[in-house]
Amino acid sequence: MKALHLPLAALVAAMMVPGTATAKSGGVQVKIFATYVAPDGKITAIKTDQIGLPAGTQSKADDNVAPTVAIEYFLSDTLSLETIAGVTVHDVSGRGALGGTTLVSDASIVPATLTFKYHFGKEGGMRPYVGAGPSYFIFIDEKPGATTLALGATRQKMGDKLGAAFQAGVDIPLNDRGFAISLDTKRYILRPTATWYAGRTEVLKTRHTLDPWVVSVGAALRF
Repeated sequence: MKALHLPLAALVAAMMVPGTATAKSGGVQVKIFATYVAPDGKITAIKTDQIGLPAGTQSKADDNVAPTVAIEYFLSDTLSLETIAGVTVHDVSGRGALGGTTLVSDASIVPATLTFKYHFGKEGGMRPYVGAGPSYFIFIDEKPGATTLALGATRQKMGDKLGAAFQAGVDIPLNDRGFAISLDTKRYILRPTATWYAGRTEVLKTRHTLDPWVVSVGAALRF
């Protein structure tokens, strides 16, 4: 599990301010989550290989837990738009012929996501929901792992990629002032590429199925 620093203090303070009643249309809901991120990372294609990967090489991204913040704007009683903010950090390890090795180190991911949600039930009660929308994954400050460094790579880059997110969850009210517990699950569909360089020369390029499951639990306040 890797550390993550987000400016959450202002949002935590906002959670302490008494809210208005939940039984109303419109409004904004802020959620603070602990989020478990479980990506795949499997290699689906090798585009360039000048460093001689062993036959049967495969990969897997490790799991992580990070804080995230969601801001949701209600268009009506049942329809809303939601965006999330957070950063999660992952290594990519070898499998198969390179089992136990590290291919990518400390790849920070910003999953810029906007979902359109439909809420069931009545305001003031338990509100299950489903949603879907686009997601743009931004990769920051990733580095070659120890194994790819040993094979001659000096620099590594994950390509930013547009994907999709599918979402389901439930908001469970705690009182009539807008406080709630929120449980949320997302499945992302994402096919990024990873490129390793020796100096400025591309020596390895692979395509991956990332497709993370993202499971969150936290507190919500609706204004």
